Amino acid sequence: MFLNLVLLAVAAWAAVQLRGMWLAARARQAAELQHRMQPAPAPPFSALPSPPPVMPSQYADIAQKDLLDRSRNPDVPVDPGPPPPPPKPMPPLPVYHGMMNLGDGPTAILSLTANTPNEPIRPGEKIGEFTLVSVSREGIDLEWDGKTVHRSLDEITVKPAESEGPVQDTRAAMAASAPPPPPVAKAPTGPGQEARGVRECNPNDSMEAGTISDGYRKVVKPGPFGQICYWEPVAGK
Repeated sequence: MFLNLVLLAVAAWAAVQLRGMWLAARARQAAELQHRMQPAPAPPFSALPSPPPVMPSQYADIAQKDLLDRSRNPDVPVDPGPPPPPPKPMPPLPVYHGMMNLGDGPTAILSLTANTPNEPIRPGEKIGEFTLVSVSREGIDLEWDGKTVHRSLDEITVKPAESEGPVQDTRAAMAASAPPPPPVAKAPTGPGQEARGVRECNPNDSMEAGTISDGYRKVVKPGPFGQICYWEPVAGK
């Protein structure tokens, strides 16, 4: 009997304790629900950077590497057209034989080939397809097809082997075996044909330099290729 009373008292005390704990829990819950929490301030707003514009180069690989068509290529083949015509070949240069200057500018003695007659050519005159631009001891300038061709005098000077060829030995043998020609008698012939304001000296003219004839004075002076002879007009004649 006594034990039952003790157990009943313990059960009653446990029920009181359990109800007290339940009431305390409800009080704390009510207090938490009534408590107002202050919201935290929002972080500062910063705008996102604008995306770069879409460029065709960014999707070029997509257009060129299409899995459905491996032969796809955005490069359009361009027809190059017919090739340009080959440049016009330059003809052989004229042959240089000498140069003279009678006081009115240099004159080049040229010929088309080594075996054709030579002729005096002044700057601005043509020989074949070439036009003489200038000539001096440093070289000669020729114009062809709108281009200026410069050559040294040694490059276009006629060579004995080129002008005579295999006939040179035969001519030399004939000249050695033939008797020397008789001397040509000179005679006073006076001024010759007029050319560029002066008159030429006739062959075998025996008149001395300084002789005046028909209003012309005979002039003989050394040149780069021998004596230069001509008749110049006398002032007042």
